Amino acid sequence: MISCLTTSVARPGNSWRIVTLLALALVGCDDPHTTLSTHELRGQTMGTTFSIKLVNPEAGPDLAALQQNVTDVLDRVNQRMSTWIPDSELSKFNDSESTDWINSSMEFCHVIDAALGLGDFTDGAFDITIGPLVNLWGFGPGKSTRLAPPDDDLISSTRKRVGYRQLQANCDIPAVRKARADIYVDLSAYAKGYAVDQLACLLDESGLANYLVEVGGELRMRGSNASASDWAVAVEKPADFERAVQTIIRLTDSAMATSGDYRNFFEYDGQRFSHTIDSRTGRPVTHAAAAVTVIATTAAQADALATALLVLGPEEGFEFAEKKRIAAYFLLRKDDEIEEKVTTMFASLQTP
Repeated sequence: MISCLTTSVARPGNSWRIVTLLALALVGCDDPHTTLSTHELRGQTMGTTFSIKLVNPEAGPDLAALQQNVTDVLDRVNQRMSTWIPDSELSKFNDSESTDWINSSMEFCHVIDAALGLGDFTDGAFDITIGPLVNLWGFGPGKSTRLAPPDDDLISSTRKRVGYRQLQANCDIPAVRKARADIYVDLSAYAKGYAVDQLACLLDESGLANYLVEVGGELRMRGSNASASDWAVAVEKPADFERAVQTIIRLTDSAMATSGDYRNFFEYDGQRFSHTIDSRTGRPVTHAAAAVTVIATTAAQADALATALLVLGPEEGFEFAEKKRIAAYFLLRKDDEIEEKVTTMFASLQTP
């Protein structure tokens, strides 16, 4: 699957086309008046669930064999990129105290290299070395015992361990290197999107032309649904204790991801502390943006950019998205209401 690996993790450049959108969709919705047969694969992965909707799968491979191939892809990605698996390739790299080049799999190297490129593209708003701060605030591997925010001195000292420019990748070897031994890489804002892309590659190579792939809410779709229309996707309302639909959009041949603060957080002294950490402050974001959704050519790009825009917030993030011609849709809290903030690129994609 080398063709999938290389096309899915290319570094962003001047010609890197990004389209971004609205707060992420967790459910693909088909027209009830279907005209083509469908099949769905489901399962558990990465501490969450996955689903794959296939339209007219009779034209493709044996579905039992495909289910096994899907499982193999997800297991492979998880074993290389999870901080929750002690013997994963990422965990071994994090545990290493070496600052020399460490040989890696080609896939792991390409992912690190692409993530560093996204760090450059977002001027550090997306930073895969954020792990020490994520762990400090109680959102990393293991059961959290964080009942209150850490003190300022601990935040300050931990920030010294964060900075994506302290990480390097040389995929000609392939190998990766960290500038200091206590660098800790966290790919949680990239790996699920990357897994979606790898599944899309598998389906493409299997000759399937119409599908919707979802892993933990990150999406990628191709072709049409069972009624020969673009895929209808429900965008979730950012509510803490309920599942509700904000809106529904239709997409094809795209990837989409959302970052939000309304699922993983704790409260202390009346203040919310979310799992989205700003490396510039060492603290969870506190602005009004509840969620940001991005549509891009790959789910990994969408995943990372949604995180970056949520870190930057409704003003700085919106300005960045406009400047980079990203079609972005922000959902903002205002009093007891949710307001939408839409970039020019997103507005141009909306149908009248």
